[in-house]
Amino acid sequence: MGRVKMRCLVVGHVVRDVIKRGSKIEERLGGGAYYSALALSRFCDVEVLTSFSTLPEEWIDELRSLGKLTVLPSEETTSYELTYLDSNRRELRLISRASSINELPAGRYDTILLNPVANEIPEGLVREALDRAKLVSADVQGFIRSPELGQVRLIRRGGSFLKGVNVLHGDVNEMGYLTLNPDSFDVLLLSNGPNPGTAYLRGRPYRFVPVKVDVEESTGAGDIFLGAFTGFYLNCPFIQSLKRAVAFTALFLKYRSVDFGMDEVGELSKRVTVEALSG
Repeated sequence: MGRVKMRCLVVGHVVRDVIKRGSKIEERLGGGAYYSALALSRFCDVEVLTSFSTLPEEWIDELRSLGKLTVLPSEETTSYELTYLDSNRRELRLISRASSINELPAGRYDTILLNPVANEIPEGLVREALDRAKLVSADVQGFIRSPELGQVRLIRRGGSFLKGVNVLHGDVNEMGYLTLNPDSFDVLLLSNGPNPGTAYLRGRPYRFVPVKVDVEESTGAGDIFLGAFTGFYLNCPFIQSLKRAVAFTALFLKYRSVDFGMDEVGELSKRVTVEALSG
């Protein structure tokens, strides 16, 4: 008999992204939950819990291709305008916002990954996730974004509601908006775009160096990184998971797809540097 696949739930708004790059304007499916589910679908049976009003049918088909899709009713669909200044810097405007997500589906999961984009996940849902899964991952970004429409504004808040989360990810600039102790998490991942990042294993710091990839844009990179790390960490040790997640993210940026072999991930991960830091 084959091994039963793990059951994984990804929670957060999927997004209608309006991407502006110079004179070029493109609309496409986005959002942290979408990108994290895309990565996590390579490791387990994924369910996506989200909220929106309408999306193009082909986008809905794409979401369903990842796994089970549960859509909570909403009068709006979350939409962001992303104006790229260069391949890694962008300006964000919230155009519309779907309803908040206030309840989880019944049952237990091997993993629940919380990836809000517009403060749609209340603190109580984090506590519920901790009771319903062996491993809970979360991304900081959507917890510190104001839900008000217009230019995205980050808000400062205490991080105690995230205590107990196994894997927490955030951009190095975002983390300053939360009061956090690295010891509070099994793994804390601090990304810094294409630059070296820091990862903490139960409070012990490590430096990791992303693989250099020439890309036009980096949309979704952090969400893919969190999804891939979560997937690997279900079965692999910390350093191996970190190296492979960095390699997985580089290949996503190269192909803008996760349709590549795990052998390619393994080979590229050999070029990823991870070193323990003092203190």
